[in-house]
Amino acid sequence: MLCEVLCLRCVSFFFFFFQAEDGIRDLVRSRGLGDVYKRQLKGITQPTREDILAYRDYLKEGHKPATVQNYITATRLFFQWLEQERLYPNVANKIKGARIEKGHKKDFLNSQQIKAVLGTVDTQSLQGLRDYAMIALMVTGGLRTIEVSRADIGDMREIAGQARLYIQGKGKEEKADYAVLQPEVKTAIDAYLARRGETDKDQPLFASTSNNSTGGRLSTRSVSGIVKAWLQRAGYDSDRLTAHSLRHTAITLALMAGKPMREVQQFARHTSPVITEVYAHDLERAKNGCEEAIARAISVSYTHLRAHETVLDLVCRLLLEKKNTTFQINHNT
Repeated sequence: MLCEVLCLRCVSFFFFFFQAEDGIRDLVRSRGLGDVYKRQLKGITQPTREDILAYRDYLKEGHKPATVQNYITATRLFFQWLEQERLYPNVANKIKGARIEKGHKKDFLNSQQIKAVLGTVDTQSLQGLRDYAMIALMVTGGLRTIEVSRADIGDMREIAGQARLYIQGKGKEEKADYAVLQPEVKTAIDAYLARRGETDKDQPLFASTSNNSTGGRLSTRSVSGIVKAWLQRAGYDSDRLTAHSLRHTAITLALMAGKPMREVQQFARHTSPVITEVYAHDLERAKNGCEEAIARAISVSYTHLRAHETVLDLVCRLLLEKKNTTFQINHNT
C-alpha cells in the first residue's frame, strides 16, 4: 500500500475519476464526497465502518432521504475505488443510505388548471411569448427542465409531416428521443422565435431575456423559476407544485385519457415500466371509493345520533349544513 491515510489528494483525484465516468448528473454525489471529507473524516487518519455509519446518522438528522442516499452512494464508490487502487480497505461496503419512498413528491394539475396557468401568461412581450411556448411544450411533451435547457432551435425537425423536437434526456449523451410538437405548441414556439429574431440552429430554443445574459441559454434553475412564478400568479402556490409538476401532469393526463401503459412509458421516456406504474397507481388510489363506501355504511349511526340531539344541536347542525352547501355552490361556479 502507498498510504493508509485518507487524504485530500485522494478525494480530489477521485472527483476527476468520478465525474469523468458518470458525468454532470453526479455532481450532487461529488458534493457529498466533499462533505464526507470536510465534516466527518477530516482528521481521522484511519476511518472505520463505524465512522461511516456515524456520518450517515448525522446526515439523517438534517437532510432529506434523497440527499442522504446520494452522499452515502458517493462514499461507497469512493472506498470501493480506494480498495481497487490498493490504497485503503473498503470500510463502506454495503452500507445503505436512506429509504426513499416511491410515491410522488410533487402534485399534478388538471386540464382546467393548466388552461388557467396558460391564460395568465401575457403574450404581448417577448418574455411572455417565450414563457407561454415553454410551458405549453413542457405540459404537452412531458419535458424535464434539463431537456428544456438543452434544447436548441435546430432540434426542431419535421419528419414525414410530423413536427418533432429532439431532446437530450436525463443521463443521455445524444438527442435521440423526441417529443411530438402539437400544432398549437409549434405555433407558439414559432411566434416566440419570430419576435426574438433568432434563426441560428445552434442557439438555445428558449433564451434568457435578463440584462446580464440576454440571448443566453436558460439554466434548469431559471426554467424552474419561470414556471413557478406563473403557477403562483395563477393562484397555485404550493411547495408541491413546481416545474416538474408539468411533467407529472402530462403523464397523468395521458393515463387518464386511456392511453396504454406501454405508450405512456414511451412518451415519458421512462427506462422502466415500474416508474410509469407509479403514476397509474396514484390514479387508481384516487378512484378508490373505500372511504365513501364506509361513510355510507355507517350513515345509519349518524341518523341515530340525530334522534338524541337537542334544539341547540339541531340549530348548529342546520347552520353548518347551510354553510357547507353555500361553499360547495360557490366552489362549483
